[in-house]
Amino acid sequence: MTGLLIAGTTSDAGKSAVTTGLCRALVRRGLKVAPYKAQNMSNNSMVCLGPAGDGVEIGRAQWIQALAARAVPEAAMNPVLLKPGSDRRSHVVLMGRPWGQVSSSDWLDGRRALAEAAHAAYDDLASRYDVVIAEGAGSPTEINLRAGDYVNLGLARHAGLPTVVVGDIDRGGVFAAFFGTVALLAAEDQALIAGFVVNKFRGDLELLSPGLRDLERLTGRTVYGTLPWHPDIWLDSEDALDLQGRRSAQTGARRVAVIRLPRISNFTDVDALGLEPGLDVVFASHPGALADADLIVVPGTRSTISDLAWLRTRGLDRAVLTHAAAGKPVLGICGGFQMLGRTIRDPDGIEGDPAEVAALGLLDVETRFVAEKSLRLPDGDWLGAAATGYEIHHGRISRGDGVEDFLGGARSGQVFGTMWHGALEGDALRARFLHETLGVAPSGVSFTGAREARLDLLGDLVERHLDVDALLGLAENGPPEGLPFLPPGAP
Repeated sequence: MTGLLIAGTTSDAGKSAVTTGLCRALVRRGLKVAPYKAQNMSNNSMVCLGPAGDGVEIGRAQWIQALAARAVPEAAMNPVLLKPGSDRRSHVVLMGRPWGQVSSSDWLDGRRALAEAAHAAYDDLASRYDVVIAEGAGSPTEINLRAGDYVNLGLARHAGLPTVVVGDIDRGGVFAAFFGTVALLAAEDQALIAGFVVNKFRGDLELLSPGLRDLERLTGRTVYGTLPWHPDIWLDSEDALDLQGRRSAQTGARRVAVIRLPRISNFTDVDALGLEPGLDVVFASHPGALADADLIVVPGTRSTISDLAWLRTRGLDRAVLTHAAAGKPVLGICGGFQMLGRTIRDPDGIEGDPAEVAALGLLDVETRFVAEKSLRLPDGDWLGAAATGYEIHHGRISRGDGVEDFLGGARSGQVFGTMWHGALEGDALRARFLHETLGVAPSGVSFTGAREARLDLLGDLVERHLDVDALLGLAENGPPEGLPFLPPGAP
């Protein structure tokens, strides 16, 4: 088996970016490359086709990495997806399908079955691809969780994977983080840590080089390169728009306010709006931020009923109703669409406790949650514009008589609701929607073209600044022999 694990000193150190860039760099060399992440915790997911032609669900990051590798996305690339339902409980998607729940109290027991499935998925990929680039989660040195780990060094031990640790130098303390990541591991785990990659460096590399040489001398491990900070690195995966938005440089740009729900999910739905040159896209969590919006977007959520209650406690519901009463457009997507309807019913407690609540009443729609999750890749058109998307939901929608259809949802005047995630990524549909709602002329922006340009940029940066030949050699030959042990080791 040929593979490499990309770990990180912390969450958001740059594992996803390095993994994605390596996938693009290696596929350019004619290799058949697969991305892999044993377990991802995210409410940002994607639907792809399962082996029977049905829909299966994986993390958005692994779907993007598959695009970077020019591979067909599949469930084995992210066998375990945890979707947080509360601070202590997560819903589990196993091999693309709902599996159950795990909580903090039964975490170790619940992980055993997940570990077996995750490692089997890795072995399957490794048997079908030339190289598998695996991404870790968090830090490999979570000493309180090591016994049940199957994502970081638990995976590396299973498959004999050499491991490269990524550190974000922009945060500071990267040398201590690199050294400590290794020094708190057991000897058997340390033997798999082959070296390091520095991420988000700004400035003169000559000033950094002495520290890198000292790190190599002190650890006996190689620094495989330093990726520079770059303003155009933006992956529509985990951190879309960084939940901060995108500001237009154009005078008179129209303002799009996206409500920042506590359990917001699939917020990549608004990424394409962030690329439009005539739009300011902002995330809002208080009513004042909606007051001057031209378009309000109520996005998806993992907990529709509780997020609707939060909306009301903040007074955001009144702000949305005022906006709609003024004839300004509102777009609800999936859970956000359900909030715009009349009633939401959850008789079996799919989201938590059984409940029935009145929604905002802007659309003549009722929602009922059922146990079976709908996973689909629908297509259609609206006002002559072709449209595609993906559905991930437990809610079943009933529309009133005479309600106009909108992408499998409903429209009433300037209030729109759809169950389709990702529809705005379609250039024709987005142009038609913005013209219909805001009077904005088509910009000619290609979302898929912009995504490909970002993936190529990552591949270029990896080729230019990392020792790709050496990293491929690691993947082919395994960890270097004779790597020194750094005390004290695991507690």
